[in-house]
Amino acid sequence: MLKSVLCTALAFLAHAPFPGVQAAACASQTFKNPVLYEDFPDNDVSVGPDGAFYFSASNFHFSPGAPILRSYDLVDWEFVGHSIPRLNFGDGYDLPASGERAYRGGTWASTLRHRKSNGLWYWIGCTNFYLTWVFTAPSPEGPWTQAANFGGGVCFYDNGLLIDDDDTMYVVYSFNDSKQVNVTQLAPDGLSTVRTERVLLPGQVGVDSVEGNRMYKINGLYYILNDHPGSTAFVWKSTSPWGPYEGKPLADNLASPVPGGGAPHQGSLIETPKGDWYFMSFTWAYPSGRLPVLAPIQFQPDGFPTLITDANNAWATSYPLPILPRKPLNFTWSQTNYPFTTLPTLPPPFEWNHNPDTSKFTLSRETGLTLSTATVTTDLYSARNTLTHRMHGEFPSATVELDIRAMADGDRAGLAAFRDRSAYIGVHKSAGGDKMEIVAMFNMTLDEWGGPTLDLGRVVEAVEVDAAALEKVWFRVRLDARASGDHGARFEYSLDGEVFVGLGGVYELYTGWAFFMGYRFAVFNYATKALGGSVGVLNFATESGE
Repeated sequence: MLKSVLCTALAFLAHAPFPGVQAAACASQTFKNPVLYEDFPDNDVSVGPDGAFYFSASNFHFSPGAPILRSYDLVDWEFVGHSIPRLNFGDGYDLPASGERAYRGGTWASTLRHRKSNGLWYWIGCTNFYLTWVFTAPSPEGPWTQAANFGGGVCFYDNGLLIDDDDTMYVVYSFNDSKQVNVTQLAPDGLSTVRTERVLLPGQVGVDSVEGNRMYKINGLYYILNDHPGSTAFVWKSTSPWGPYEGKPLADNLASPVPGGGAPHQGSLIETPKGDWYFMSFTWAYPSGRLPVLAPIQFQPDGFPTLITDANNAWATSYPLPILPRKPLNFTWSQTNYPFTTLPTLPPPFEWNHNPDTSKFTLSRETGLTLSTATVTTDLYSARNTLTHRMHGEFPSATVELDIRAMADGDRAGLAAFRDRSAYIGVHKSAGGDKMEIVAMFNMTLDEWGGPTLDLGRVVEAVEVDAAALEKVWFRVRLDARASGDHGARFEYSLDGEVFVGLGGVYELYTGWAFFMGYRFAVFNYATKALGGSVGVLNFATESGE
């Protein structure tokens, strides 16, 4: 029945002016939303000189910053790297002993583009709502270097870069608490500003604010894509980059293709080599986060695009594949295994909570990833060198294998479901190093706006183990990450890597939006008494549960 309905829908699209749609063998020529069941918000998608699509996203206080993905069909994606090697935007990004922290800071909606004239990639973004930074690189893989910052409190908030046909660089961004939209022309080298004009006001389309700005030139016209937060995507067009601009809704409070998800509204316009156009947006779907969703659009005679919806005027769960044949990628999202004893460097899917202390971790073929304690604290949110990995899929899980022989008295190590409300399963060493417990620790709570720690958490169940005899332990976390699910997190441990035992019962994951990021898996090791201990991370594996 479902296949019949889908094929009927594709046949309809094939008769609409929608190039490339083939109704035959339709089931093998469609994709399902979300295209990534993973937290990659604020996308800026563009085409590189190699013909591939490149996706830049936000990752806030996680380091390295500004992750980059690559695709050849807009559906299958692989991790490339990051535009910002280290978050050098203030002391708080290093989690200093003074207690300063940068939760919810770092990289918000930013922009990534390749410039043909000099062969450089440009990343531009505003941090701390104050300064705009420019990073450049010869390729998406890097090396990325800080090229400039626009001083004097110039913040290109939620910005988009356009490199015009004559190589002039324009940046569009929200200003004055998103009450207006400005366009700034950059100097020829792209590292300073030469002209700024206000080009539109949200009231022109009946809203009080707009964010998520992108800028394009299509068939000789200038377009701005932005959104009213939480509800509506708007497209504006003009014959000049400086306006005047006329705006219309593109996606107005559409039902999400993800059960329990919010209306897709912010993202990118993308043209395929065939001349088809797509809108890549995201749906708010906590506890997973903001998940990328894709839909075709069609430009109408008046020059404005409309979005192809399903029969219920919703963002469809499935559409025709943008590009065939599909090209294989190097990265598999559904199941990933990282044996650290074989890895020369940390793969790009891993990001630290704030900048790491590089003197406190090593990676070698003999010992794997060694995490030495880098902080003396009782607060997980103040512990340095916590290594995170995004969840993927509706029922994601992660398993970590730890060598715990070098733990010191007072050390805590383990695997967390990490967000502004967290829980973990881990090992605590105490009593002068003679006592070791496997514990389930629940409800570590951070102010969701990035403020203080409100709750250090509590041990809900503990099992004492032989500290002298135990060399390794395995921890596992299983989640129901669906927005429409039970949001349960379940924790398990094993002393042999084969038989796993549940501990602590079910922890309910938090679904509030104000922290913006979805849950991640986090491997941690910190001291509560004195530095000097360490754990070896021998293997980390994730599964999507799809």
